[in-house]
Amino acid sequence: MLAMSVLSASAINPHRVQRIDRETQKYVFIPKGQWMVGGTVSYTEHNEDNLNFTVLKNITGEGYDFKVSPFVGYFFSNNLAAGVRFAYNRTYLDLGNFDLNLGEDFNINLEDVYYLEHKYEASGFFRSYMPIGKSKIFGFFNEIRLTYGYAEGKNSTGSGTQYDGTYQTVNNLEIGFAPGITAFVTDFAAVEVSMGVMGFDFKWVDQKTNQVETGKRRTSSGNFKINLFSVNIGMTFYL
Repeated sequence: MLAMSVLSASAINPHRVQRIDRETQKYVFIPKGQWMVGGTVSYTEHNEDNLNFTVLKNITGEGYDFKVSPFVGYFFSNNLAAGVRFAYNRTYLDLGNFDLNLGEDFNINLEDVYYLEHKYEASGFFRSYMPIGKSKIFGFFNEIRLTYGYAEGKNSTGSGTQYDGTYQTVNNLEIGFAPGITAFVTDFAAVEVSMGVMGFDFKWVDQKTNQVETGKRRTSSGNFKINLFSVNIGMTFYL
């Protein structure tokens, strides 16, 4: 009489790697059906008067950078949201004098350099949340964005009859993600800290100098480095 038996895969190979259920997505951090509204605001200003630093000499100038970015989203599932984001960025620089001294035979001097740019952006985003352990206060999130931006700028050098002015328009497309951490300060409000967007950026620049000469430039880049100087702090409300 011939006996047959069927052995399981684990019995044949007791060292087989098994899948581990870590239960990281089983805790509801933000429930389905909620709305989220918020934004970030940043402002930096600088003023230099006869500043000298190593090879940089006689720097005189002033400028600022202002950016505001409101957003709104909806949680279509537990811990998962989709929404839109808008941004406005204004950059201004008025550099009276700038000397670069690298020796007796190599010196660069710039005077009366002026730059002003207005930039507008619209993004669609998808965001996923994950609580830290079983916490209902602290959690991580990752935001994936598709962004289109349009900017108009003006830069010039010199003054009087030596004036040289260039106008430019910029179109850019960005695909990236921005990780961050959130902390609830009330039941309906949270403080968020996120890194700058990492991903791919494509930019097209059209220039016109003195309303006569034209120029074009196209760039593409990929950035997957965490920049600690591009940290954004914002407030989000959950309704």
